[in-house]
Amino acid sequence: MPRAVDGTRRKDRRKKILDQAKGYYGRRSTNHRVAKDAVAKAGQYAYRGRKEKKRDFRKLWIARISAAVRGEGLNYSQFMHGLTMANIDLNRKALSNMAIEDKNAFSLLVKEVKKVLA
Repeated sequence: MPRAVDGTRRKDRRKKILDQAKGYYGRRSTNHRVAKDAVAKAGQYAYRGRKEKKRDFRKLWIARISAAVRGEGLNYSQFMHGLTMANIDLNRKALSNMAIEDKNAFSLLVKEVKKVLA
């Protein structure tokens, strides 16, 4: 009976890791033992980064809204409170885009909020 060797399965497993490590520096891209650790660590960074991206964008939107509202004479928290009192449901991403792309509409929104707060 012929001897069974773990040929293709082992090679495929290693090739998958080395394909994922393509472009890494030095032995991390060519040596399976080192590449295995590098790919695992990269996966951890990628997983964490997908969560951080949401936080980072929210921070960016808040900073943009805050900067636009300060020019109108309010601060961010007053503006957001006024929006909820006026029953205006716009998310921060939309408000941020409006502050950048459509300044007239944004200033009308701020006037509406000021009216409600007064």
